[in-house]
Amino acid sequence: MAETVDRTDIRSGPGPRVPTGIAGLDYVLGGGLVPGRFYLVDGPPGSGKTTLALQFLLEGVARGEPGLYITLSETADELKAVAAAHGWSLDRLSIFELASAEGRLARDHEVTLLHPWEMELGETTQAMLREIERCAPARVVLDGFSEIRLLAQDALRYRREILALKQHFAGRSCTVLTLNDGVSPGDDPQLQSVMHGVIFLEKRLQEFGTERRRLRVLKMREAPFRGGHHDFVIRTGGLVVFPRLVAAEHYKPFAGEPLKSGIGGLDAMLEGGPLYGTATILIGPAGSGKSTLAMQWVLAAAKQGGNSAVYVFDERLGTLLGRVAQLGMDLRPFIDAGRIALEQIDPAELSPGEFIHKVRHQVENRGARIVVIDTLNGYFNAMPEERSLVLQLHELLSYLNQQGVATFLILAQHGLIGQVSSPLDLSYMSDTVLLLRFFETEGRVRKCLAVVKNRGGGHEDTIRELRIGRTGIEIGEPLTAFRGVLTGTPAYTGATDPLLSNGEGGGRHGGNIPI
Repeated sequence: MAETVDRTDIRSGPGPRVPTGIAGLDYVLGGGLVPGRFYLVDGPPGSGKTTLALQFLLEGVARGEPGLYITLSETADELKAVAAAHGWSLDRLSIFELASAEGRLARDHEVTLLHPWEMELGETTQAMLREIERCAPARVVLDGFSEIRLLAQDALRYRREILALKQHFAGRSCTVLTLNDGVSPGDDPQLQSVMHGVIFLEKRLQEFGTERRRLRVLKMREAPFRGGHHDFVIRTGGLVVFPRLVAAEHYKPFAGEPLKSGIGGLDAMLEGGPLYGTATILIGPAGSGKSTLAMQWVLAAAKQGGNSAVYVFDERLGTLLGRVAQLGMDLRPFIDAGRIALEQIDPAELSPGEFIHKVRHQVENRGARIVVIDTLNGYFNAMPEERSLVLQLHELLSYLNQQGVATFLILAQHGLIGQVSSPLDLSYMSDTVLLLRFFETEGRVRKCLAVVKNRGGGHEDTIRELRIGRTGIEIGEPLTAFRGVLTGTPAYTGATDPLLSNGEGGGRHGGNIPI
């Protein structure tokens, strides 16, 4: 088996390649398939083998290369129905149907006609070879290799037949895809051992939501390829593959200047603000102001002409926009101008690979320099059966940092006042950690903010009051007159009152503080 390459950019592999018509798959293969070779596309029924094969042939047609689809199991009408569902026409393809409708048993006849799987293997093979000679294709798909296995009856004859087909195609400089129904990788070692390359398609059912599909290149001679699992989906128009992200391949130089929020007290706590090329995590209980703070940085960047991408897992977009507008933060003009891309993520429909693809599109195609994930709880709950989510998130953050993107991660903690616990410990992934808490004093619930960590530079070690109201965000003076603020029930020890007035009732004790 060829070695995979994880730390080298293999998008342009050595030598000429045959594009498959699927951009993500070509990226995984280092540009496409090596021409004139024999390949296997393996996977259970419904995993997308036929769709991939049709895209491969139609890509050849678009490049002026004649293509031939040989089917031992499906009919030509079934293939055309699949193509029509994707908006494709097979008129310029040659289709050779061994399981022809004329070979079926008519209901009103008692005579049994022979099906392809009842024919001698030699006759079946010769019929295929005659059609190949007649069409002289550059690309060929052999669909239904399991039928040849049944006709061969024993492993030795089966292997010899595969080798004979392989040698025949090698002499004709055809690039061939064979399709086989394998439930798991390695189901058919006889077939895989003689193939130049093997691509396995996987379809997994989830407890809730849509099924997950992913592919893996098991083998590829002569050429490096991207190893590991790669998520893909089948949409109208064919397969869309989301290659596994390797952050080390995407570094670019950037200036790590601070991102200012426009709020003096907040910028002072971070000595200017979080740096571009770093990840900031905002941790606190629900309602403590995490999303609002992140939106303040997004709005400040938009006013300076910067682009941002915000992914919302938990809150409805209308609720978010209406809520921040009441705080004097109207995002809609910047959304309409294309400065802010705000997207609601459907938890049941998205794979990790597709989410990473969305983020990369915003960074590489729209020039987004701020990315907000709101919340990490929603991200992990959206894909509970994905066991490698933490590793994928780590790779995503490394990629964003190397692209000079300022990333804001929102993490909601369990509990409100007093003992608060975190469902995830992801602070080690972040360069900056902002801790938000509720605290109670004299019968009122207030908020506070502290900078726990800032790898990008210095920061205050004070705890300040945070007020979010109709006039926006306010940061108070350090709460030096209180002890035990982070416990939720502090003791007042000072002679002066450091708390912010609410601005709506005059004085410390009047009115209500909007959340």
